[in-house]
Order: sequence, then structure tokens, then C-alpha cells
Amino acid sequence: MTFNTVEEDRRLRGVVVGAGFIGGQWAPELLAHPETSLVGWVDVDEERAHAAAGKLGLDDLPVSSSLTAVLDGEEPDFIVNCTVPQAHHDVTVTALRRGVSVLSEKPMAVTLDEARSMVRAADEAERLFAVNQNRRFMPTLVAFRRTVADLGPLGVLTSEFFMPYRGKAFLDTLEHPLLQDMAIHLFDAARAVSGADPVSVYCESFRPSWTWYPGACSATAIFEMTGGLRYTFAGSWSAPGQPTSWTGSWRAAGTRGTARWDGDGHPTAEAAEGQALEAYLPGADPFPDRRRFGGLAEGLEEFVTGLRTGRAPQGECHDNIRSLAMVTAALESARTGTRVAITP
Repeated sequence: MTFNTVEEDRRLRGVVVGAGFIGGQWAPELLAHPETSLVGWVDVDEERAHAAAGKLGLDDLPVSSSLTAVLDGEEPDFIVNCTVPQAHHDVTVTALRRGVSVLSEKPMAVTLDEARSMVRAADEAERLFAVNQNRRFMPTLVAFRRTVADLGPLGVLTSEFFMPYRGKAFLDTLEHPLLQDMAIHLFDAARAVSGADPVSVYCESFRPSWTWYPGACSATAIFEMTGGLRYTFAGSWSAPGQPTSWTGSWRAAGTRGTARWDGDGHPTAEAAEGQALEAYLPGADPFPDRRRFGGLAEGLEEFVTGLRTGRAPQGECHDNIRSLAMVTAALESARTGTRVAITP
């Protein structure tokens, strides 16, 4: 995997695509970063883009409902893809084919075939394409990841996610809202924490009798991971009480002991007999002056560093497609009732 870098004697020119909530979080990050400039905003509703730019005092910012018009007119170095998942493929491929790198919101795509097409487009264009999995940058998750690394080879990793969530209306249109919308965060975190990749999965997705969702809002899954690790997931959007954190609750068991994390606070660890372990503490916030929405400043920093140096950031497309493959395989398993091999 190689991609072209950008000379260091100028700011990187960025365009935000999508003027909804998350686009409104990314635009200030591009304004605040010392090495990036916001040079355009695109949305299918041009007036919404005008309004979003106006809230930031950017009345003269070029806005349009046409991505190609802004790409051709402003010649950006990169876009930030904040569109709905169904538009991720077309927006990303359009930018890459014009020689523009892409930093995208999750998920990479709706289907694995779309994701593979996007990765090929990045390879053909020799441009950086990365997906920002913002939870990877949580100081407490980073501390848990370091703690787990001290356990030696892992045998079992578990995460639970339970929330009485009455979310946005689009969730009611999904066949499997938990798997299709939320699970990518937990599955990607499992890869980050364990350092392992998925091999196969058996998943059941179902609808409790009391739920307010039309679709299957609850799921359990067991993944075989590389190295013989088993990662198990259980969760529900309709949990009636005692919710977990938005990052879930976690337990990892390895040859040297066990570590636990509630998704909010400090991880804890207990060593096996004759072993010694350290539970790492979260580090300081690296961007206290730029903090707006968790994990965006860090994701942009890694992306900019990648464009400057050629060093792949977390979430680079060849890696992130493995997290998406966990979701698509879990969906296939739930629909077919069979164990599914995972091939990114």
C-alpha cells in the first residue's frame, strides 16, 4: 500500500462533504488545525451547506450541491466524507478518481463489495483513503489496549453493549439496527484492543417482545480471530435498565492474567499466580484546545501526518475493511443461521 504525499510548505486544502450534524463537527476541526484550510462545503441541500458555513462565520466559503464542481473549482488535497452511509461509495470514489484523498466517517460502505471497489480506487489513484474510527483515540480505550497487551496471548475477549436507545428515525428502517449502525464501533475496538483479525463468525440477531424497534435490535456473536482468540459480543438497543457505557464493557483473559474495563473509567487487571501486571492509566488529552467531538482532532492529526509522510493512519482503508467485514459477515450469519468465513 502506497499513496502520494503532499509537500510540506503549504496548508492542506480540505472540503467537507455533508452538512449534517457530523459535518458540522468536522468543519471546525479543519479550521483549527494549523496545517489545514477549509476551502469548500458540499451538501445535496445547498442551502443547508450555506447555513452551516454561516454559523461558523464563513459566508464567503464556496458551497455547492455538486461535489465535482467543488473538486474542480477548489482543487482540494482531501475531502472529509460526512454523508449518509449509502452515499459513501459514490462520494469517495468520485474524489479518489480526481486525485483527491479521503477521510471518511464510519462505516466505510454499506456492503463489502462497495468497500472493495473503494479500496481499488484508492490503489489506482495512489491516494490516501482512511476511515475515522473515533473511539480508537479514547484515552481510556488506549489504556485498556496497553493493559491487554501485557496479558500475553489472549484466549477470550468479550464486550457487552446495552442501551435503552430511542434513536434517529432512520434506525426504524433497518432490518438489524444494532448490527448495521452501532456494532462497527465495538468490532473495530475489538481488533484494536486484541491486535487480532477476524476469521469467522456465528451471529444471531433478534427482536425482544418489548422493543420499540421494528427491526432486530439485539444480537449475540462469537468471532474466531487469528491466533485462536474468541471474541464474543452481546448487545441490545432496547435494554430496559443498567445500561453500559457507549463504548461497552470489556473483559480480556490471557496467559498472564485478566483485564477489565467498564468503557468509561480506568482499566483494571489481575495477574495469574506468579505473574505481575500493570493497569495503565489514561494519558492526558493531546488536544484540549481543539476538543469538540471525541476522536476527530486525533483522526485528523493522523490523516495529515499520513499525507505528509506516507505513514498510514489508523483506519487506512486496507485495514479498516477488516472491521467492516466483521459487520457484513455477522449480518450474513444472522440472516442464514450459519457460521460465515470472513474474507475482506
